[in-house]
Amino acid sequence: MNKSKDYKFLVQNISSLKGVGIKTKQLLKRKQIEKISDLLWNLPQAFTDRSNLKNLDILEIGKITTIKVKAVKYNFPRIRNLPNKVLCEDEKGKIDIVFFNSREGYIRKILPLDSWIIISGKISFFKKKYQITNPSYVVPLHKEDYVKKIIPKYSLTEGITEKIYRKLIEQVLKNIPELDEWHSLEILKKLDNKKWKDSILNLHNSKNTQDLNSSYYKRLAYDEILASLLVMSRIRKRIKKIKKKNKFFENTLSNSLINNFNFKLTQNQERIIEEINKDLKSGNKMFRLLQGDVGSGKTIVSLIAASNVIESNFQTAFMAPTEILAIQHYNLAKTIFKGTNIKIGFLTGKTKISDKKIIIDKLSNGKINLLIGTHALFQKKVFFRNLGLVIIDEQHKFGVKQRLELAYKGGNDCDILLMSATPIPRTLILTLYGDMDVSRLIEKPANRKKIITLSKPEEKISEVLTFLKKQISMGNQVFWVCPLIEESKNFDYTAAVKKYELLTTKFSKKVGLIHGNLTKDEKETVLKKFLNKSIDVLVSTTVIEVGIDFPNANAIVIENSNKFGLSQLHQLRGRVGRGVNQGTCILLFKKNLSENAKKRIKILKSTNDGFEIAEEDMRIRGYGDVLGYQQSGIKDFKLADPIHHEELFRLAEMNIKKIENNEKDFKKFEPLLKLYDKADIINEIQS
Repeated sequence: MNKSKDYKFLVQNISSLKGVGIKTKQLLKRKQIEKISDLLWNLPQAFTDRSNLKNLDILEIGKITTIKVKAVKYNFPRIRNLPNKVLCEDEKGKIDIVFFNSREGYIRKILPLDSWIIISGKISFFKKKYQITNPSYVVPLHKEDYVKKIIPKYSLTEGITEKIYRKLIEQVLKNIPELDEWHSLEILKKLDNKKWKDSILNLHNSKNTQDLNSSYYKRLAYDEILASLLVMSRIRKRIKKIKKKNKFFENTLSNSLINNFNFKLTQNQERIIEEINKDLKSGNKMFRLLQGDVGSGKTIVSLIAASNVIESNFQTAFMAPTEILAIQHYNLAKTIFKGTNIKIGFLTGKTKISDKKIIIDKLSNGKINLLIGTHALFQKKVFFRNLGLVIIDEQHKFGVKQRLELAYKGGNDCDILLMSATPIPRTLILTLYGDMDVSRLIEKPANRKKIITLSKPEEKISEVLTFLKKQISMGNQVFWVCPLIEESKNFDYTAAVKKYELLTTKFSKKVGLIHGNLTKDEKETVLKKFLNKSIDVLVSTTVIEVGIDFPNANAIVIENSNKFGLSQLHQLRGRVGRGVNQGTCILLFKKNLSENAKKRIKILKSTNDGFEIAEEDMRIRGYGDVLGYQQSGIKDFKLADPIHHEELFRLAEMNIKKIENNEKDFKKFEPLLKLYDKADIINEIQS
């Protein structure tokens, strides 16, 4: 056994192991196994138990079994293609050991008559007699321990045999170093004092591999959680070190705006505005995520923050992911800042060159206070005179590295406010957005009516159509969503076209269609027509653009609603009822719903709280698909599970606060970061 305390063996390339050539290396890469440590995280999926010797009177057909028997008679037929047999016995019974494609001399050698032998294989029953065909092991008694094992079975890629893989993992397990402990005694006590090496060995040699709550599993899961949070903490600490000019304001402008609103801010909004103001006035750079449920009033909060920055004689940039959403923000800003001397600009990739030049000149001269637009805001030729705040809407497309780059845009004096309308469970917030301070908008405006959610079988579609006709006659608009049942654009296109053709016959020609084959510009054209009320019904195969307000859309029909997750259904439902009128969501479903589908529909009908729904969604479907799309970072977990290990996330969160203030302590965790592929990010932060 390797007594080294050096982890470097474990982070070597897989090719350093005996038996790994170019072909094997390529095959392992398909399983995302490139370093030796990656083998450790590919835990056994099952075990073959050959440890207990069975007497011949208690055999179970179909079970892999180990027996101790004496060979008593050979049966070597002279007819080609017939199997060779050896009759064996113990004190309790008899059994045939059957060999196909094995030579007589070989069989006589491994099964000499009147000798006791250890044999292991699958039990079958033929012509009223037990037999083992082509046994896996036939060894003399003195090699008994070689057979009597609990043998792990791994999830493998095609081309890699279990035998080859076990030889590799055995090499690694044999040479696992004795690493210095990186946890404090306090933390170890809470992890049942399980050591890292012991935990690895146990999970590769025990039937408890799949027990997420076993002490050994929890030790390794906690290590992984901590590694992820350490990276986030490091980024946060690095950003916090950036010193900036304090922003001085008396809330004169923002108070004036608030007093002119025809609505009252929620207590939640007021509290978060105070949090942001504190950040703006501090000497440290703000890097904050404003997370809010659909319709919670995030944009209002962000524009109030912008007003305070402008009062401090700084400029603000407000970026949206699409032109149509940017236009809505621009129109809202013009309404809010009406009657003030605030100058607002608008810039997208479609802005005319002549207009763009004027905007850039005004921006560089400080004659534009607030610039709203798309990614065009950050083109190289766009210069701000005194940029003090960047607001980015629907930032879920940004990963950790992208956010780190973003934090440095605009220089040290520029604060960053990111917004997301996707409710995310708390445990995922820690690992996805732990590099930022997080504010959560939960309350809905007082004048916002709860959306009525109904479920209808497809057989009652005529009732649904009657209801929609009444809605349209009242001046309301309708979304009709077709699900992505298969990963096939053609399939979805065809389904949507058929529904579009049907609805056109029911609602004259005022029906629009969005599908996966349209370009981004074509989709935006259709959405603009819907926004301008040129069409009454919009049929869509895609998730309707998050964040866009369609004030006249008060009904949404979701086909095959059982095909969606809870969070997806909630996001879709949030597209209606954004105005003063009552919103209605109709969930169409086919017969014979699964229990989980029934549960999802019941939860959705019982609550409009997006955060509560996200938590339930994670419990039902698992954390990997909570958001309905591949969220950056979620799938990075190899062992940890935010559902089962919530208490470990909380423990890691508390521990991080102690670690991040002690540079010496942080260095202890270098092996941990290396083992969980986090070191590269740390190096980028520190470079």
